[in-house]
Amino acid sequence: MTDQLTHLDAQGRATMVDVGDKQVTSRTAIAAGEVRMRPATLAAIRDGDVPKGDVLAAARIAGIMAAKRTPELIPLCHTLLLSKVAVDFEIDEAKSRVLITAEVRCKGQTGVEMEALTAVSVAALTIYDMAKALEKTMVIDNIRLLAKSGGKSGEFRR
Repeated sequence: MTDQLTHLDAQGRATMVDVGDKQVTSRTAIAAGEVRMRPATLAAIRDGDVPKGDVLAAARIAGIMAAKRTPELIPLCHTLLLSKVAVDFEIDEAKSRVLITAEVRCKGQTGVEMEALTAVSVAALTIYDMAKALEKTMVIDNIRLLAKSGGKSGEFRR
């Protein structure tokens, strides 16, 4: 069983996968998530009326920074030279939520899925942190990989 699990050595101990012999390819990953809240909280975020400041600007920067620091946060992740990290938001008035999307790119020997997921997660946590004085019942939800390309496993689309 351990020869099928690439993050375990022959003794069953956690190990970092050796990607040194893998081909360098263009890698892209897109992840998404959401923060649900009361309409009044969403309006304050949309209108820039949150006491801590511009929630989405702070969340965008936090998401970008988090993607760059993924190997410090997630055990066994490789350090990658990221060529693009984009974090975007959509205000969904009908469902009273902020939708978050992150796209991460690099040319490397391993994928950037964890970087995209980390960007979305930290952006969502930052939205919560910035607006928690207005509402503590916000819900961070539905963080998922939408798509990835590059590498041996090829294309994935949810």
